[in-house]
Amino acid sequence: MLPMRTPKLTDDALQQSLKELPDWSVDADGKLHRELRFGDFRAAWGFMSSVAVAAEAADHHPEWFNVYNTVKIWLTTHDSGGLTENDVNLAKEIDKRAKNF
Repeated sequence: MLPMRTPKLTDDALQQSLKELPDWSVDADGKLHRELRFGDFRAAWGFMSSVAVAAEAADHHPEWFNVYNTVKIWLTTHDSGGLTENDVNLAKEIDKRAKNF
């Protein structure tokens, strides 16, 4: 038996979620995207380490890119073929953790 996939968000649910995520946008590939800048590399790396712990606990992992003080993040649920509540929940957790850096 295959595990159940998390259902994709409807367009209305996605638009409602974006109201709660003002620093995020949906990119051309349909992924949630946010770019963050920190004071230096150490802060950016500390933030990424903090998010990695939360992502692992949720078993939902971001696509991301880091150069010096900049972290770019994309979220999507690959096995559901788009954005799900998992992405929204992780984005909210990322926003909370970003405030500590």
